[in-house]
Amino acid sequence: MFIAHLPAGYLLSRQIAKSHPAKGALIATGLLASVLPDTDLFWFYLVSDRQSVHHGYMFHWPLFWGLIAALSWGLSRALGAHGAGSFILVALANLLLHLALDSVAAGVGWLRPLSTIEVNLVEVPARHNWWVWNFVLHWTFGLELAIILAAGLTLRRDLLRRRPATP
Repeated sequence: MFIAHLPAGYLLSRQIAKSHPAKGALIATGLLASVLPDTDLFWFYLVSDRQSVHHGYMFHWPLFWGLIAALSWGLSRALGAHGAGSFILVALANLLLHLALDSVAAGVGWLRPLSTIEVNLVEVPARHNWWVWNFVLHWTFGLELAIILAAGLTLRRDLLRRRPATP
């Protein structure tokens, strides 16, 4: 996926944070986590000069994020920061959502580094000179647009509910 990670993160985070007292902070955490795996693009473009697929990097390994979440949870318990659990949960949920969305039209190694097998639900054929068009003109891009539309409508509704009624 290209453009739907943040909107999908909003939809997921608002559901998880629905009745939590720190709803805004949880949603912000979820939004950050929803795009965090793609920070490996900095390495991809600036260091490795696009020599390997960025989905092969550690930031696209679900087991890496599971380990980070488990260590964070254990550390928060040891330090007595019991409220951190909600933030760890929303972050992990959004990280895994990102990887699930990436698995639709690009490979993700769900068991890396233990296995090199990648999950790729739909193969996007290379038909256009600029690789971006291969994805934008593929039917799976419609899924992204649907996620964006749903998130946009939900955000609009949320903002209208927060606005005080005018006399």
